[in-house]
Amino acid sequence: MKQKNPFEVIFENEDFIVINKSSGVLSIPDRFDGTKANLYDLLSSLYAALFVVHRIDRDTSGLILFARNETAHKELSTLFESRLIEKEYLAICHSAPSIEEGMIDMPIAHSTRQAGLMTIHPKGKPAKTLYKLVTQWKDFSMIRAKPITGRTHQIRVHLSYLQCPIIGDRAYGGKETVSISDLKTRKLKVNYEEPTSLISRVALHASKLSFPFQGKDYSFSAELPKDMEVCIKQFDKWIKK
Repeated sequence: MKQKNPFEVIFENEDFIVINKSSGVLSIPDRFDGTKANLYDLLSSLYAALFVVHRIDRDTSGLILFARNETAHKELSTLFESRLIEKEYLAICHSAPSIEEGMIDMPIAHSTRQAGLMTIHPKGKPAKTLYKLVTQWKDFSMIRAKPITGRTHQIRVHLSYLQCPIIGDRAYGGKETVSISDLKTRKLKVNYEEPTSLISRVALHASKLSFPFQGKDYSFSAELPKDMEVCIKQFDKWIKK
């Protein structure tokens, strides 16, 4: 059986490419294990030159941008540093924010307790995320998040701080998975032996990307992947809004 391509080219020109990445694929080579599948290596077999502008987490699906020459790389990197590249994410979360819309302004630092993770800390780097409640079910919600800064795991940490950890994000307080039986038990008050997982990864999707480049405004979007769509449909079916 032919394996599904883990990425889709949304747009390309001589200066950059925009990719819709599947969940489960690293953006760039792993520091400790270069044999792990990653988007950069996959694309390098198709493009003569490729430059990393930013990255998204392995489990996160959605839009990512690569430059195709040194000049474009420099300009796009400057846009990121100047916060002129706008990114928007959709997350399916546990619970819902008490205030439907606002800004999370909490500094983020590397965790001293667990390597590779981040944490809210007063001596951390400034971090700001705009958020808005999109849909609310009884025990879950969909939240739109727009990072103003670009700290590692920023959205995951900030939504956890908001007491709305992302489904599948065990590192920051989310349940490992949500299954059909979880929803039916809530609805019908009966235990069902149907452990089929609706989603078993961090339910975060980079849905929009926009920026100015050489006198022109660009804007791209990527629809929710199938696993997140299925999750939402089941929420609509079994849980009251």
